[in-house]
Amino acid sequence: MSFLAKLFGTEKPVIGLLHLRPLPGDPRYYPDGSVSRVCEAAKRDLAALQDGGVDGILVTNEFSLPYERRVSPVTIAAMAHVIGTLQSELSTPWGAEAIYDGDATIELCAAVNAKFSRCLFAGAWVGDLGVIDRDVAATMRLKSALRLDGLRLFHFVTSEGEVYLNDRTTSEITESLMFNCSPDALVVGGSAAGKGPSGLLVDGVRKAACGVPVLCGTGCRESTIAEVFCDFDGAFVGTCLKRDGRFDAPIDPVRVGSFMAAARSARREKMRKN
Repeated sequence: MSFLAKLFGTEKPVIGLLHLRPLPGDPRYYPDGSVSRVCEAAKRDLAALQDGGVDGILVTNEFSLPYERRVSPVTIAAMAHVIGTLQSELSTPWGAEAIYDGDATIELCAAVNAKFSRCLFAGAWVGDLGVIDRDVAATMRLKSALRLDGLRLFHFVTSEGEVYLNDRTTSEITESLMFNCSPDALVVGGSAAGKGPSGLLVDGVRKAACGVPVLCGTGCRESTIAEVFCDFDGAFVGTCLKRDGRFDAPIDPVRVGSFMAAARSARREKMRKN
């Protein structure tokens, strides 16, 4: 049994993304400065995800646009506050992520007792946000210092909207990531939220991953979940679970239920063939 099955109760888990609304300090934060509205929206989305039957939940600051390379302390404090208001209602295995900032993500997970996380923990990337240069050695030492021995880390191999700052292939990046960082799992995404990775890219990562789970990070839909499960060991799912499939909309419980029915069917079919 893989650690995914132990953590989420199933192989090939579907991890629903709980996108927090803009937080204090974010340019798009509510004009009247109401953290309570962020909490209320998060509770509604949490209920929709759990009622729909997702296998796991990842809480992220998805609307902290444009994203910071070093997440502000006020953002981490606000995320911890919101997650604290959700604690009594969280019945599904869950994690947390401060987008793009591995150190902030580790600190957040320590504060809220998250069981897993996903982030761009390693590498040097360039894009609209400038140069994103991660110090994975410092991040791993921070994790150790905070005694987060049981925290499972899902490392992005690709970055949404950025390119790696050298000419190595994704397979070569994966090989060095495996050697240097010993990730619990790898995540492959497309160029933006809602866009999936190419098949050739996935094949290269899987070969270099040496049996470490590889999850789909973006672009998974109800119509493609069976195909995704053929290529990946699970999926992070966000935009397609929202009302009308819109990034800025709330989670739609009907869409979640329909997606999970398709996911369970695809898992059964995969097991039957194996």
